[in-house]
Amino acid sequence: MPQDSERVLNAIQTHAYGHLTTRQRETTNLYIDKQAYAVGDNLGTPIQKIKVDAPSILVFADDLPLANFGHDCRYLLYHTENGSLLREISVRFPPSSAKTGRKLTAFHEPVQFLPRPPLPPIGLRWHCPRFVPKGKRYAILASGCSNARHLNDLEFAYRTLVYEYGFHPQNIYVLNYDGARQVWDTLPATWPGNNTPYVIPVTSACSRAAFQSAFADLAKKLHPDDLLFIHTNNHGDGMPQPSFMCMPLAPFSPGSGVFPNWEPYYAADFASDLAVLPKYRALMVMMEQCGSGGFNAPIVAKSTATSTSVASACVGTASSYATPDGVWDSFAHDWTAAMAGAYPNGAALASNPDTDGDGVVDAQEAFNYALSVQNPFDSPNFNENAPAAGKVSLAQQYAFVWTWCWLLRPILEPLYAQAQPFPPNPPDPEFYAKLNRIAPELQKALVPALEKAYVGLRKELTPEIEAIVHTAFSKAASA
Repeated sequence: MPQDSERVLNAIQTHAYGHLTTRQRETTNLYIDKQAYAVGDNLGTPIQKIKVDAPSILVFADDLPLANFGHDCRYLLYHTENGSLLREISVRFPPSSAKTGRKLTAFHEPVQFLPRPPLPPIGLRWHCPRFVPKGKRYAILASGCSNARHLNDLEFAYRTLVYEYGFHPQNIYVLNYDGARQVWDTLPATWPGNNTPYVIPVTSACSRAAFQSAFADLAKKLHPDDLLFIHTNNHGDGMPQPSFMCMPLAPFSPGSGVFPNWEPYYAADFASDLAVLPKYRALMVMMEQCGSGGFNAPIVAKSTATSTSVASACVGTASSYATPDGVWDSFAHDWTAAMAGAYPNGAALASNPDTDGDGVVDAQEAFNYALSVQNPFDSPNFNENAPAAGKVSLAQQYAFVWTWCWLLRPILEPLYAQAQPFPPNPPDPEFYAKLNRIAPELQKALVPALEKAYVGLRKELTPEIEAIVHTAFSKAASA
């Protein structure tokens, strides 16, 4: 940069703003990287195959600022000496760089995430313990180039699996960023769901090799009655190339605000890696990243599970979106809330996702709920391959679920109230941890007794019920 670099930078910013149409000035954010690019430097990810051909200053024009990652945007390259526009390049990804000190600075930002109003934690109502299905349950929660909102989503999913459904933490693989509870922007001091410390344990960095390692480990553990849940978050795309997730490359810059370099993990490769698993009962997948819909068909085709469901935030050629406050990803937030029975702070759902009233929210019902309250910019889609009666769910469904609750409520609800002193506090993990530990024992004691009682009740009441029905229909026929 010349000695009068500030003058050149000011001229560049003035031109970039004037380069926008009247409409774009209301919808496009402009950012400048004040560190010059040298000839031969990569612009953004190597997948774009864009190299700098003259010493340049980059202005990043983000034409869809609220989109997650893969979306319409532009690079404006300016001459470092005189500030003249050298070229404009239409791209799909924000710039990324491993160079120390490289950072984008906003100078025109008409579109921003809305300030998040304070949300006090709301005490969750007691719910009866969910039935534990036969077999073991495993999960993979993964986010590559993680923003804070992506880790927030993973935390919500982790708490739902462990606290609400009784998953054993040792059966959950958490693949995040560089292998720690880190993000590339800024992580809040506490989880914004209910202002309590993050509890999710990260087991490894997020990469294709990490997924392959998890699948290889699961291949030695999965049995015919088992279930696997996979949730992927972070960034991706599906246009014009096939759908992929972004896997970060070293070196990392946690908390720097500099987007890390990355490589694609394509849908076809993910599905092939998944196919190493043996036969097992059910696979449930929920994906949030841009272009995630492009994973649906390959996963269903390659799955070795008897029943498979895949829900994704958007079609393969579209972007997914964050919530207006930027704290969560819309689809993952709503889908997980449907499974949890409440929003992260304990707030009630807009409607009951258990539309068939069997006491269990299955994959289709969670998707339907997220669809009913969806961010208008998302385009959720769902694929399922299951036997006629093979609902994919995290818990076991029984016809007499309400009797189970009726029997347990008088005993357990007072204990829950003691664990939730006024004013309402976040759910007490220890309460649900204890409850989930004894759920199999409760099932062993109650389920056979309930089944026996219902069989006897049906035998006892069937003649009376048949008489009432036959009389009613006979009268209707003769009328």
